Amino acid sequence: MKLYTRTGDEGKTGVIGGRVDKDDIRVEAYGTTDEVNAFVGEAIARLDPEVHADLIADLTEIQHELFDAGGDLAQAGKKRNYKVTAEMVTRLEEWIDRYDQEAPEIRRFILPGGSPASAVLHICRVLTRRAERRVVTLAREQETNEEVRRYLNRLSDYFFAIARVANVRKGIGDVEYKRGGQVFR
Repeated sequence: MKLYTRTGDEGKTGVIGGRVDKDDIRVEAYGTTDEVNAFVGEAIARLDPEVHADLIADLTEIQHELFDAGGDLAQAGKKRNYKVTAEMVTRLEEWIDRYDQEAPEIRRFILPGGSPASAVLHICRVLTRRAERRVVTLAREQETNEEVRRYLNRLSDYFFAIARVANVRKGIGDVEYKRGGQVFR
């Protein structure tokens, strides 16, 4: 099998159910989700397997789920069986609650940074927010799996929680925004 097909040379791409422009909002939504997935791979590569084995296991599962989300988002036309479910959202909430217990209480806004792994996890967080925005736009215009939007919303919170954990486990404090006062009490 060749890696190139030449079928996209005219600015169109295939989705499940037809062909669309490469800048179609559906392609933007699943493409941005794919960007998140690539940075999750970068985060896994930066995490210490001895200190962060649980995070690596979670993130590996999340990579598969992001691929599922992309497949759900690529479905145009008649409704198909979606893969992203409410149970996946609930599981993310459980993980967030567990990891949040490891980090100190937040008093100020947190800036991305600290350890290299934490910095990449913050990139995952902001890209996930962008993917969520693209899905919101898509859902306003076309039918899609609403659980993907919920999943992405929780996933960005998960990335925030584990970015802090990645720092804590390496003995590195949060990078606090210092130009404002305490906002969380």
